[in-house]
Amino acid sequence: MGRSLNPLNPLRSWRSKRIASAKLYGAIVAQARLPVFYQGFGVPDTLEGRFLILSLHLFAVLHRIKAEGSGARSLARDLTSRFGADMETVLRETGVGDLRIPKTMRSLAASSAALLQTYEEALGAGEDVLAGAIADTLPSKQSGSGVAARRLAHYLQAVLDVLQRQNFAQLSAGEVIFPAVAAGELKGNLP
Repeated sequence: MGRSLNPLNPLRSWRSKRIASAKLYGAIVAQARLPVFYQGFGVPDTLEGRFLILSLHLFAVLHRIKAEGSGARSLARDLTSRFGADMETVLRETGVGDLRIPKTMRSLAASSAALLQTYEEALGAGEDVLAGAIADTLPSKQSGSGVAARRLAHYLQAVLDVLQRQNFAQLSAGEVIFPAVAAGELKGNLP
């Protein structure tokens, strides 16, 4: 049967896009879970700290996808939806009740959108402004948050550079390569 005559082709295409976005989101989460961010960069290994690192990686990938124009909007929507579903799961696991989930999710979605917009605006203003925006999202009681924010801003710039060089076909297939980062590299490469 010819490809155009198969009535299931639109479903296969939809399914492969969903699988690709799941794979891409999984890679973002895996990168955000690397211990180096919490042990080497100084980000607290808390719910808030992990949210920050996940948000930075999601921002970087969404920023790259945005560069592809309107043809990439469905991938960006799928990633954002997966992020929302993931956050809902985390809320449930931390004990937020069913009746509070919708209101908490609306608040989280609004704050996440504002956070990603803040990163976008800060990115255009330079690494120092980006570091300031990141510092604002770190837990306020953390000592050394300025150093952690500068390291994260420098790292984020490196991620954006690496993503810019990646083929969009690979990204849309769910494949992403993040720059290698290890605690030993922090001293030589990051402020």
